[in-house]
Amino acid sequence: METQRPLRLPNSLFVGLVLVFFSGIGFCIHSSAVSSEVGSCDPNYDDSDSKISAFCSFKKYIMQSYYEKYENLLDSDFQDFIGQELPFGMCEVLPHDLSLVVKLSILHRNLIGHGSHRHLTSSIRVNIKPESISELPTHHCKVIIIERLPSGVFADPFELQHLLQRGVYSNIAVFGDTNLESPSFLSNRSAVEVHMDIGRNLFLRHAEEFNINVEIPLHARYPPLDENGYSEVKFGVPDLFMRCSVEGKSHDESCLYKVSEITGSKLTYGTVVWKIPSGMKVHAGIVSIFTFVAALFSAILIAATSIFYSDINSSKHLKES
Repeated sequence: METQRPLRLPNSLFVGLVLVFFSGIGFCIHSSAVSSEVGSCDPNYDDSDSKISAFCSFKKYIMQSYYEKYENLLDSDFQDFIGQELPFGMCEVLPHDLSLVVKLSILHRNLIGHGSHRHLTSSIRVNIKPESISELPTHHCKVIIIERLPSGVFADPFELQHLLQRGVYSNIAVFGDTNLESPSFLSNRSAVEVHMDIGRNLFLRHAEEFNINVEIPLHARYPPLDENGYSEVKFGVPDLFMRCSVEGKSHDESCLYKVSEITGSKLTYGTVVWKIPSGMKVHAGIVSIFTFVAALFSAILIAATSIFYSDINSSKHLKES
């Protein structure tokens, strides 16, 4: 009596499932490695001062400290965080008032590219004025730019990590909702934090003026249905900070400054708007029907092909036996 062999999956289908499984594991491991990078403080310093202790508890990224306290990015929560949690005015060895020495202003912002993948560019003018104080320790300063993104767009953390590895920025990371597949109506906002070096001994230089350019790759999320056929995503003004570290000193003696007001007479940018194409409600029924029929036909075709090749393999084994 002939016995039928069990149904087996084609080798190509089995290999594909294995590759998908291990790719998912690799994604999780790499995400954990990227997001675990934090700053450190000198463990031997005296933490009796609450503000100094709070400053030392901050990580390398400002937004990392924000998300340790808040679950989602809200403008009101972020403003409270900036005003109450960040240790401004804690400098003991560098000037307390940044505006007396350095002016930061945004010259222009633009969205370049086509389709669902764009680059948000910003040009920032750094204007250094002469400072009468000549006896200052050696220090190194960075400009920190925080882009609070609307929910309709996202930044790919792996793409940003590639920019960091190429040395485009001294540090860059995205925080918040980094699920690349979520549509805009199911996702929360995220923020990109960029650190750029502006050199040593900034407060001791002669009068100087230069520009720094920031370019952040962004991607559009799937927007909700709209009668107009597109969804508008508007970008706000980025938050500018400056952090200066004194060489030879512990991390708690770094100075953090906030550019509270965007100043400058050469402002040429307006509100940056990204019009993302979306489906129209009147087409939803037709698209759903065709999508269902196509998916059903594909599933039946895959199942039939698998059964057909399994029967051929079974017949060959029977003939050989």
